[in-house]
Amino acid sequence: MAAVNDTANAVTLHYIFDPLCGWCYAAAPLVEAARGVPGLKVAFHGGGMMTGANRRAITPQWREYVMPHDRRIAEMTGQPFGEGYFEGLLRDTGAVMDSEPPTTAILAAETLRAGGGLDMAHRLQRAHYVEGRRIADADVIVALAVELGFDAEAFAASFKQLSGEATTKHIAESRQFLQRAGGQGFPTFVLTQADGNAGRVDIGPWLGRAEEWKAKLAEFVGPSQAVATASADATPPMCGPDGCAI
Repeated sequence: MAAVNDTANAVTLHYIFDPLCGWCYAAAPLVEAARGVPGLKVAFHGGGMMTGANRRAITPQWREYVMPHDRRIAEMTGQPFGEGYFEGLLRDTGAVMDSEPPTTAILAAETLRAGGGLDMAHRLQRAHYVEGRRIADADVIVALAVELGFDAEAFAASFKQLSGEATTKHIAESRQFLQRAGGQGFPTFVLTQADGNAGRVDIGPWLGRAEEWKAKLAEFVGPSQAVATASADATPPMCGPDGCAI
């Protein structure tokens, strides 16, 4: 399964997510904080929440449904939601939410630059939730890649190569990983030690507390540390595997 870095012989935080998942956007500061923990690798796994039959067109009903949940995320985490999103994209009935193109963009960015995948994931989230841009559109994706310092032609070539079968394979592997990890939706975090010991991590208590989360993760970097496993009763905020019913 695709990863941000080579995870062999390393403590690794696996991030199973979707670029159109509101609670993944809520967790974005935690992912960024984790990337700054010395000795910790971060691996991404795009789960394809809104692909195939689950692709969704923007409608007035959808806007009314998601806005209270988005405002809850903002209150809980401090993550910004822009007018371009609330009054632009969520009123754009010609827009279609499709996770596959942005997932391909993330894979393409990682192919071109180690760590570029998560850079792209976070840029796509900001483009969607703050700027209200159509992140399933190829021209928007290439423009964002250029903003991140990628060569437009090289990125477009990588995107084309990874579209279709390669992205479908990545999504299928990510879903299999989610199932093996016992995760119920997105985001799911799994921490693995170099010896293969692994456990899910409940991020619910850490939302909006990125620096404390970073300090906690640092405690688990080392072969002698036990993995923090989510409680069986824990119900962290998340989007379901087939849609973001928050």
